[in-house]
Amino acid sequence: MGRRVLAPATPFPPRPRRRATAKAVSPGDRNRGGVSVPPRKEGAGPYQAGVAAPRRRAPRAMAPSLWRACNGLMAAFFAMAAFVQVVYTIPAVLTLLVGLNPQVTGNVIWKGISAIHILFCMVWAVGLAYYLLRHTQQNILHEEEGRELCGLVIITAWIILCRSSSKTPVGGRIQLAIAIVITLFPFISWVYIYINKEMRSSWPTHCKTVI
Repeated sequence: MGRRVLAPATPFPPRPRRRATAKAVSPGDRNRGGVSVPPRKEGAGPYQAGVAAPRRRAPRAMAPSLWRACNGLMAAFFAMAAFVQVVYTIPAVLTLLVGLNPQVTGNVIWKGISAIHILFCMVWAVGLAYYLLRHTQQNILHEEEGRELCGLVIITAWIILCRSSSKTPVGGRIQLAIAIVITLFPFISWVYIYINKEMRSSWPTHCKTVI
């Protein structure tokens, strides 16, 4: 029979291993991706910690209202100017329709009428500009042809701006800024001319009565 070999006795017996106990973790100490997230306070809002809050869209929400307001003011301006020149009648109707429904700029009939009117205004404006270059002797606002030229430029610029909004009826920031400038320009000019009596002294009677 073979002899059983016994292991030498050690002077110190081995220590028993301790079992790892799970430590109670509070909701505030939970790690999400290795980052400690504080507990969510009551009434802190619907957004969870670690989630970026959406950007404020208040200016963007005001864009449709501003665009409609600009079209309403321009429609009123064209309507008042139509008492002097019939050419303002069509822009007044087209602009009023845009103010009521900005999506109308994508309509085929609206686009066709506006394109024809823009072409007509541009041809008329070129003729007036040529006349003023040859015969004007003072400020163009003192000349009836000069005032007509300014009105044709405003009509053309506004209708082109409305046509460019067919894809985005609300308009971008640049488009909205241009619309506000064009809208304010005729009214500011009107107030300036109304205050300046010397400028109105040489005007024909039909222009004085409208103002």
